[in-house]
Formats: sequence, C-alpha cells, structure tokens
Amino acid sequence: MTEDRHVWEGWHVSDFIEDLSFTFSNKNFKSKEQLKQWCKDEQPYYKKHIPEVYKYFLNKWQQEQ
Repeated sequence: MTEDRHVWEGWHVSDFIEDLSFTFSNKNFKSKEQLKQWCKDEQPYYKKHIPEVYKYFLNKWQQEQ
C-alpha cells in the first residue's frame, strides 16, 4: 500500500487513515459496502473513494471478525 500517495491538497493516504482511526473501533459494520461508505462519508474534506484507505480498514475489520 502506498500510504504516502498524495490524494488532495496536502493530504496523503496516511493522513486519512490516521484521521479515521479514532472512530473506527467504535463501529460495528455489517458489510463491506457499509464499511466502504463509512470511509467515504467520514473522510475530512475529500468525499471520494480512496482505495488504499478502504483496503486498510477492510483488513483491520476482517482481523476483528
């Protein structure tokens, strides 16, 4: 995964992951689609799908299952 990839106005993949990490553990996702939508909705400023962010949290979610 390329966490240092620039996504938007100075924000890198790692910045989005860090920002979402604070609330991820409090969620109980029922599907991959729900997780994907949450990632898009909760990203600050940039509301488009970022594959690396989704894959990071998908892996984390699957490990918790």
